[in-house]
Parts: sequence; structure tokens; C-alpha cells
Amino acid sequence: MTASNLIFTAKYGSKVYTSAVKTRVSNALLVGEIIGQIGIGLTCDWMGRKAAIILTTLMLVVGGILGTAAHGTTTQGMFWMLTVARGIVGVGSGGEYPASSVSASEASNQQVKRRGATFVMVTNFPLSFGGPFCLIIFLIVWSAAGGEAHLSTIWRVCFGIGCIWPLSVFYFRLRMTTSELYKKGAMKKKVPYLLVLKYYWPRLIGTCGAWFFYDFVTFPNGIFSGTIIANVTESTDIKRTIEWTLLLGIIALPGVFVGAYLCEKIGRKYTAMIGFAGYLVFGLVIGCAFEKISKITALFIVFYGLMNSFGNLGPGDMMGLVSSESYATGVRGTCYGLSAAVGKAGAAIGTEVFTPIQTNLGQKWTFIIAAIIGLCGIVIVYFFIPHLNDEDLGAEDRRFAAYLRSQGWDGQIGEDDSVIEQEIAVGDGHDTK
Repeated sequence: MTASNLIFTAKYGSKVYTSAVKTRVSNALLVGEIIGQIGIGLTCDWMGRKAAIILTTLMLVVGGILGTAAHGTTTQGMFWMLTVARGIVGVGSGGEYPASSVSASEASNQQVKRRGATFVMVTNFPLSFGGPFCLIIFLIVWSAAGGEAHLSTIWRVCFGIGCIWPLSVFYFRLRMTTSELYKKGAMKKKVPYLLVLKYYWPRLIGTCGAWFFYDFVTFPNGIFSGTIIANVTESTDIKRTIEWTLLLGIIALPGVFVGAYLCEKIGRKYTAMIGFAGYLVFGLVIGCAFEKISKITALFIVFYGLMNSFGNLGPGDMMGLVSSESYATGVRGTCYGLSAAVGKAGAAIGTEVFTPIQTNLGQKWTFIIAAIIGLCGIVIVYFFIPHLNDEDLGAEDRRFAAYLRSQGWDGQIGEDDSVIEQEIAVGDGHDTK
């Protein structure tokens, strides 16, 4: 939507593609993601990781095709169809969070020593690279289509190309195998959700809260970054604006690699805090000196990119990792999906209020508020996120199983209660620190 927002405004004008329509089309994905994260999170615990991940792939493809073909008897009718299509894509992309991430976490737990860095490189790196990559595709299509004379062709072709990527991995997802952790730790019947909440509530506050703050800042800044840059440069040249936006996305990428390195050296907790501190520092710098910095486009892009890079370094890298490591296998998808869904609620709220903040308070306040959110993120991570390392995920399964047993729960964990039996044999505790 970074490029599409510029195209729709240029083609239909701000009186047709109003702030309300722009927000609705952009937020449709986020609302769908919330549904997908909760629904698929439950599904991947009940039905297995493979079934969930195939379902998300199909939703991405179907929604992408509908978005590409969006039409209506009126222009507003087209935007309503696009809203529905993006909602379907959102269900698929939201479901990717628990389905793909827990699969990656469990697979890396079995096969690599540095699970944290590996997890980041197969989750947040592709996610962060997707932004610059789609802008590169846009610039290629823009040049091939002849620029502003064919705006409708450009956005539809870009939407259509977006269907190719999930299709390209569909075969490999069909060939996925079930992890040993899931076989031993699945909880498909009589899931004691009240006991889950009682045991994991501090961690849920941490993962849900930190993800909410992160997405509140990063999503509207991603969706509307093209609009922000166009306002700063006072340019109506769409291609030039996208080129600046591409540079912004590229500057933000190194943070992913730094975060992957730091999480192995200083741990997940402190890496996330450093990332939120970047929001605090650069948000204040840009916001308080906005009138001066915005007049030097290159300097503004560098500072803006560094703020986003710290977001990738900290909560961008760590929230998926922490959410996949904090919970037992039997409820990992559910708790991960809930945490991500609360994050997307933050994204939807942030997207909803972003334009009104710009309009009523001024553009600099979007950055000052990002700094305030960064401070909130530091606080919630410090008090509620555990200091995790590369401990075998099976150890958390055993601790949780012992807790359930101590509370009188007699349901089955795994295919043959192997986790509970092992827990009883070793007499492990149920510490949640």
C-alpha cells in the first residue's frame, strides 16, 4: 500500500480517495490479520502446523487474485471490493505469523545451535526485506508500463505479482513434516485455557504489550511512508517519491542483522529494549527538530531510516522470537497468535489515528508520539519479558506439564503423554521466570 496509496491519490484525487477511504483500505489487511492470527493460532495447535500453513497460503493467493481483479459499478465500489480482498489477504498473512513462526522455531530447535539468530533470519528478515522488494518490483513495473499514463495497469500488475510468491512455496509446504516437539507436546483436547492464563499471564502481558507498541509505530510508518516523504519533499513525482521510500527501507534493513547478532550475545530482553530506545531517541530528534531536518531530504531519510532500523533490531526481531519461545508447544500457536493479534490491533489503531494526528497536530507529532511509545515499550519489556536464551524448548514443555499435573489436570499431551511421563520421571519444577 506504500506505492498504491500514491497511485490511487494521483489517479482518483484526494476527494475520491479520501483519508477515510485510504485508512479503510489500509486497515482491511490489519483487521484480517487479527482474525487470522487468532483463528490460525488455534488451528495450528489443534490441527497441526502443516494444515494451518497450507490454509494461510491459499488465503494469500485467493485474496491477491480478488484484489488484482477489483472492480465496481463505481470507483467507491471498486475500493470496497479492494477492502474485502485485502481483508482476505490479511487473514492469510496474519495466519502466517503463528503457523510459520512456530514451525520455524520448532524446526530450528531440532536442527541448529543458535536458534535465535536462525529464527530471525527466516522470519523477520524476509518480512523486512519484503518492503524494499515490493518497491523494486513497483519501479520495474512502472518503467515497463510507461509511468503515469498507465496507473491502473501498474497497481493491478503489482497486486498480481504478489500472488506469485506464496504460490512459489506451496509445493514445499505440502511436503512439510511434523516436528518432534509438536508430536510430543500437542494438546488437541480439553485444553485448560484458564490454567494457561494463570500460568503465563506475566509473559502474555509482555508479549502482547510490547507487540502492540511496536506495531502501533511501525505499521502506519510503513504504510504511509510514501505519503510522509511526498509531504516532506513537496513532490508530485511518484517515481521519485518511491525511490526515496526504497532508500528508507534499505537503511532499515541492517537492524535485522544487528538484532540477530545481539540476541545471542546479550539475550532477547535487552535486544528488544535497545530497539525501543531507538524509537525514543530518533523519534525525539526528528520530532523536535522536524522543521529543520525536513528541509534536508537526505538527512531526514537517514534519521527516519535509522529509527525504523532500530525497530527491526529490537521488537521487530525479538517479538516473534520471544513469543515462540515463551510458551509450551501445546499452546504455542495460540499464545503466539494472541500476542501477534494484539500487536495488529495496535497497528490498526496506529493507522487509524496517524492521518488525524498529522492533520490536527502536525507531522512532527507522529515522531514525538513514536518516542513516547518507545519509552512505554522499554518499560513493559523490562518488567514482563523473561530473559530467554537458546534453552531447549522441550524444557518449557516439561515445566508446563508439571504445573498442569499439580493443578489436577489429567488431559493428554502429545501422542502418548510422553512429555508428562518424562516430567514426572525427572521431577522438574514449574518456574515461570
